[in-house]
Amino acid sequence: MNEHILVCLSPSPSNTKIIEAASKMVEAFNANFTALYVKTTKEPSKEDRQRLNDNVKFAQDRGATIESVFGDDVAYQIIEYSRLSHVTKIVVGKSRVKGLSNIKPTLVDKLIAQAGNVDVYIIPDTEDTRPAPKEKEPIDLNALKKDLLKSFVILSITTLISYLFFEIGFADSSIMMVYILGVMIIAMITQGKAYSLITSALIVVIFNFLFTEPRFTLKAYASEYPVTFLVMFFAALITGTLAGKLKDFASESTRNSYRTKILFDTNQLLQNSTSSEEIVTIMAKQIQKLLSKSVIVYIKENGKIDRPYVFMYNKEDPSKYLNDHEFKVAQWVCEHNKQAGAFTVRFTDSSCLHLSIRVNQQGYGVVSIPIDEPIEPFENSILLSILGESALAMENYRNIKDKEESIILAENERTRANMLRSISHDLRTPLTGIVGASQLMMNQDHLTNEDVYSLAKDIHDQAHWLTQIVENILNMSKIESGNLVLHKNLEVVDDLIYEAIQHLPELEKRNMVVDVSQDLLFINVDGKLMVQVFINILNNAIKYTKEKDQITIHVKKLEDEVQFMIKDTGSEISKKILDHIFEEFVTDTNVSNDSQKGIGLGLAICKAIVQAHGGKIWAKNEKDGACFIFTIPSDKELNV
Repeated sequence: MNEHILVCLSPSPSNTKIIEAASKMVEAFNANFTALYVKTTKEPSKEDRQRLNDNVKFAQDRGATIESVFGDDVAYQIIEYSRLSHVTKIVVGKSRVKGLSNIKPTLVDKLIAQAGNVDVYIIPDTEDTRPAPKEKEPIDLNALKKDLLKSFVILSITTLISYLFFEIGFADSSIMMVYILGVMIIAMITQGKAYSLITSALIVVIFNFLFTEPRFTLKAYASEYPVTFLVMFFAALITGTLAGKLKDFASESTRNSYRTKILFDTNQLLQNSTSSEEIVTIMAKQIQKLLSKSVIVYIKENGKIDRPYVFMYNKEDPSKYLNDHEFKVAQWVCEHNKQAGAFTVRFTDSSCLHLSIRVNQQGYGVVSIPIDEPIEPFENSILLSILGESALAMENYRNIKDKEESIILAENERTRANMLRSISHDLRTPLTGIVGASQLMMNQDHLTNEDVYSLAKDIHDQAHWLTQIVENILNMSKIESGNLVLHKNLEVVDDLIYEAIQHLPELEKRNMVVDVSQDLLFINVDGKLMVQVFINILNNAIKYTKEKDQITIHVKKLEDEVQFMIKDTGSEISKKILDHIFEEFVTDTNVSNDSQKGIGLGLAICKAIVQAHGGKIWAKNEKDGACFIFTIPSDKELNV
């Protein structure tokens, strides 16, 4: 059985001594470690809240999981939590300060009596553990007036109902129950125990005045009435007190449920997040739901925090939280992975509480929260859990990004290797032809003019092919590096097409048809790059057709664009590559003219150029061959 050690948290200055002793036991037993705070209906002073938060942080730094429960019976709550959480050892401090402990059982006495099989370790506490005197808070006159009005209304209604009951002939006990019910309602709808006490006394006076003989006096003939009044008073008081406690318990239970739901929702939302910005937004919004405070988030990049993500609450002015001092504190938190700022031991002059977004010792950023009072222990625990979940989500996201980048890098390396092999092969082919033809020209004196012309033409064709390969490589390098710059001018479509045809002497052997819907059709493009698009697509058509096949260029004016369709009556595009034909290094291995096989960059360049102009490009097979279609936006005013 695994050991589970629980240490009791309190605002005591010496609580750190108890926590330290418990942490050493955790190390010795290799146990789970929980620090439990029992919140009661009694509100602690500001000083006690500050000390409690310091003790909570001290426990967290020593690896304790912070938990909180609510109840006035502290011993019972500790024992019940220990039973449900399978705690094996409880560590608690015992004060040596004498006082009421000699009269009534202390917390330690109750724990020992109720612990059962759980070991209770008592750490002597030499310091005064009595709570600091609570500062008198200013009276809220508006709230006081509202509660007094509520009490008066309820008391008036109960008195009216009681009077009606009396006139009907109801027994005194029924009238008493009406008044006790009224006290209970007052306790539920007002703040503070004083209203229950005062109302309990008033109903005795009113009952005596209105319903006991002699009526409308404060005298009573019956000898048993003093006892009745006393019982009535205590019954009303106890009922009101219990109702008030029930209200407090219900309110605290609602708050705890809401906080727990926030943590659960945070986990669900973070699991579905797809970006670092989304993680930050989810985290900030959930913290705002928890604390109703503004949130400023700094994300760590290259060891330093960058520009803040600001999420202000109630349209608060963010400038006072975005100054150099607050940024320096946030930077310190980023570097040391420790909290600092308001209500901490570091940079106490800060307006914000600065917390590290971290998992284990890996920090991913800083959250800054403007606060004017310490955060409650349970809220603080939920807050740290939200930060932990967010840090874990950031870690997972960065791991995924790193994995994707590794895959892309590996793919790029593979692509680069394939490209080098393809380039070396495709450059070697025309170069070999050029070298061979030139050697024949140099070494054969008996060559006829026709032979010389034929060899020179071969050199020209091979050099032209080589030029196209180099041009495509250069264009693709510009596209991938983001250095492709468009120099747009108004161009006539016919001029672009015929310029491209002039660069391809092989088209002289093909049945070439150009069909343009109107004589003067203008497009605003980079003429040189657009010619390259035609050349690459036509080159592709040449490779996949024979001399008897037809190549057709159809140009059609649409509503707000010009459509170009280049068809051939050669072979169809392989179904294996049809969906990927515009990707880099995609070629058809079954190309009929293998001597002119390219490296698979031409169509990829076409796609990049067309998209850079705001157009679209696609390919399809038809009954008698392949068809490439692309569109370019047009100027309606020019093409009328």
